[in-house]
Amino acid sequence: MKDCNCIFCKIIDGQIPSATVYEDDDFKAILDIAPSHKGHTIILPKYHAANIFELPDEIACKALPTAKKIAAAIKAETGCDGVNILQNNGEAAGQSVFHLHIHVIPRFENDGILPVWPQKSYEDGEAAQLAEKIKSRI
Repeated sequence: MKDCNCIFCKIIDGQIPSATVYEDDDFKAILDIAPSHKGHTIILPKYHAANIFELPDEIACKALPTAKKIAAAIKAETGCDGVNILQNNGEAAGQSVFHLHIHVIPRFENDGILPVWPQKSYEDGEAAQLAEKIKSRI
C-alpha cells in the first residue's frame, strides 16, 4: 500500500533521491537529511501505515530485527558508544511525518542530545490497577 502524497512513499519509490543504507522487500533505510549525528538513519516500511496502530503484524515483526542489523552497522562504522532506536506515534509523541518510520541514532558519551523526560510516580496500588486495565485490553 502506498500514499501518492506521502514524502516517504515518494522516497521509497525513488521519486525523491536519498542516501540509502539498506533495502529489502519490506523496508528502505536512508540517512536522515537533518541528523542528530552523522549516521542517523530512518527505516521506512514500504507499506504505508501512518503509525504503529496501522502497521500489519507481518511487517511489524520484521522491524526490530531490521533495526538491530542497521544499528550494528552504524556502530561498526561510526564507532559510536550506543544507539537510540525511536519510533513516534501521533503528533503528541513528536511524529511529524505520518508514515511510520524508525530512527536509529548513533550516540556518543556526553553528546548532550539524550532525550530526557520527567520521571513521575504512582500512588499506592495505582500501578497494579493500571496494569490490570491495560492487560485486559491485550
